Amino acid sequence: MAVRTSVIRHAEPRTVVQVTFPDNTILEGPVGATLETFVRAYVDEQPTHGALSVAAIVDGRLRELTMPVVRDIRIELVKTDSGDGGRIYRRSLAFLLTVAATELFPDAQIEINYSLPSGAYFCNVRGRDPFSAEEIESIKTRMQEIVAENEPITRHEVKLEDAVELFKTCGDDDKVRLLEFRTKDYLTLYKLRGEYDYFYGYMVPNSGYLTLFNLFQDDDGFVLQYPRRESPTIIQPYTHSPQLTANFRQTEEWLRLLGVEDIGHLNQAIRDGRARELVLVNEALHEQRIAQIASDIAQRHPDGLRLVLIAGPSSSGKTTFSKRLAVQLMAQGLQPYTLEMDAYFVDRHLTPRDENGEYDYEALETVDVPLFNQQLLDLIAGKPVPIPHFDFKSGLRQLGEEVQLSPDHILIIEGIHGLNPQLVSALPTARIYRLYVSALTQLNVDRHNRVPTTDVRLIRRIVRDATYRGYSALDTLSRWESVRRGEKRNIFPYQEHADVMFNSALVYELAVLRPLAEPLLLQVEPSQAHYLEARRLLAILGWLMPMDTELVPDNSLLREFIGGSILRDYSPGRS
Repeated sequence: MAVRTSVIRHAEPRTVVQVTFPDNTILEGPVGATLETFVRAYVDEQPTHGALSVAAIVDGRLRELTMPVVRDIRIELVKTDSGDGGRIYRRSLAFLLTVAATELFPDAQIEINYSLPSGAYFCNVRGRDPFSAEEIESIKTRMQEIVAENEPITRHEVKLEDAVELFKTCGDDDKVRLLEFRTKDYLTLYKLRGEYDYFYGYMVPNSGYLTLFNLFQDDDGFVLQYPRRESPTIIQPYTHSPQLTANFRQTEEWLRLLGVEDIGHLNQAIRDGRARELVLVNEALHEQRIAQIASDIAQRHPDGLRLVLIAGPSSSGKTTFSKRLAVQLMAQGLQPYTLEMDAYFVDRHLTPRDENGEYDYEALETVDVPLFNQQLLDLIAGKPVPIPHFDFKSGLRQLGEEVQLSPDHILIIEGIHGLNPQLVSALPTARIYRLYVSALTQLNVDRHNRVPTTDVRLIRRIVRDATYRGYSALDTLSRWESVRRGEKRNIFPYQEHADVMFNSALVYELAVLRPLAEPLLLQVEPSQAHYLEARRLLAILGWLMPMDTELVPDNSLLREFIGGSILRDYSPGRS
């Protein structure tokens, strides 16, 4: 249809822009005003006590609130109850910590080592003795003072060589190592109160956003608490996790032994031709640990131990771990027998439903717990037991093969409820050995930038789902939030119930996963959901030099995800 020329006219350049919010509220302001000014005005009109808005999505891209608005846009708020929002808050809080510590103790180098389940980072200090409780309290007070002053956090793009020189001057050898392999000729730094640092991702506009935190001494380091996504307006009570802490300490020792304490070190090892040696030693450490666990089980067997329960979050390598453990148990003179927990699923129409009315296959009530316990007792007593079989097509449980175990048999059962005491309440404690398996990553980008354990497991799963299930990266990313909810409800609350924790992370694995995961993640298009998450994972992988999959042994836990495992079709006790 033709447009009448009478409606076209000369105009002056616009001096205002409009920002449209998800509820179709439209706010108008001067050209060049920051996103923050629009977001604050919007929030002031609708005061709530919910999560804090720390960024926005504009045209499908994550943007900092310091971005000037120069045209009409539609935005989505990014709050601290989301993945990106939580990361922005934690990252900014880490910057606040390092600045406050540097102002009080200029020679101290803060290390943010790993995260804890109650919503905290465990940190320590290099370059001096551990902080005393009084010194940590003084750092906390300085942080609170900086928050009260609403100090700006500004973003600066600098030449790569200038950034390297800055970090050399500051003694940040970890960042110098990392930047040795950067292909871009610039680096984005952030500045707070005259202190520059590199942080992997976006920041809040100023320190005034960071009102929720706590800092206190713990063991030989200290803990920085932050609000969790599930409760973004409060700091959760701190729960000490001695087993998890001990596991991370062991991993620290492994990293020192391997001479690889960050991604820069790993890249240097690959470049210098030490990749094969690194793989062999790391795999030997895994095998050594599995052998120790098998020896512990064998020593308890004469006292009545007959059942090994294995649990852990998704993509932790539990299946391969259980098979390698079975081999080590046979080397101890025991006979492992694997029992599938899904054989005891109730008929599908009896499966509980979640809050959306969908079947909740991860609820404990999905398992026929009374039958499971009775058959365990009978198996341990040496009685013949008809093990059920669950037909996933019909959704009905059927009779399966009859099994009779000898006194030398050890039952191995892997499942998400393995650490829940309600699963095997009929069995005496002396008969049970509980194992928690997770990829507790500690190979960080540098001292201030962590690679979250969750991200490593997600990358593993993306590769595995493509290898064995034909899923796209988008399919896996779409399911991940639901998987995480199940883990938080059914696994993480019970992890300290384990007799032993096993860290399935491998120091070299991201380098192997990079060339496999990148093509899959690049298929997620800008118009699709989870595009931002795909780009974030690609950015993590981009820091690593790739490694050849042929270097990975055929019994490695990593083979469960990349393919080629010699253990894939091995069923202990059934071969």
